[in-house]
Amino acid sequence: MSVWRAEPHEAETVARLLIAFRNHYGRDRPSDNAMLAVVDRLLESPDVDFLLASAGDDGEAVGVCQLRYRLSIWTSAPDCWLEDLFVEEHARGTGCGAALVEAALARARERGCRRVELDTNEDNAAALALYRRFGFSERSKGGPGRDLFLGVPLDG
Repeated sequence: MSVWRAEPHEAETVARLLIAFRNHYGRDRPSDNAMLAVVDRLLESPDVDFLLASAGDDGEAVGVCQLRYRLSIWTSAPDCWLEDLFVEEHARGTGCGAALVEAALARARERGCRRVELDTNEDNAAALALYRRFGFSERSKGGPGRDLFLGVPLDG
């Protein structure tokens, strides 16, 4: 198992995996070209990391994790948002997802983050089990009640 931080020359690999993630959910938007264009831009951003993982000796990436960073007023330190994590179907069960989460936590610590947050569907038992193995919980901020991720689409 090998995990590394994607470099700008690996934009097509990152986009390929994110397109597979999009397809996994039965979506067709954004387009492949739009995905690649955004990945190109994000790879240049100091506030984003993409991690790639290879399960075999050939070094071909079969998993991707996207991390975003922002300064938090509440922790006086950066927060890390684990935005996407995807492993190709043929590589699931090999430890690739766990290696990506472990590397994401290490990268967040390197950047001085005080917490890592994410969202996942409550019906995604495999993802919940993986994240719980690393200490993630529905009460990540420590207050009473369960934290919920909320959003609203903005047409424009």
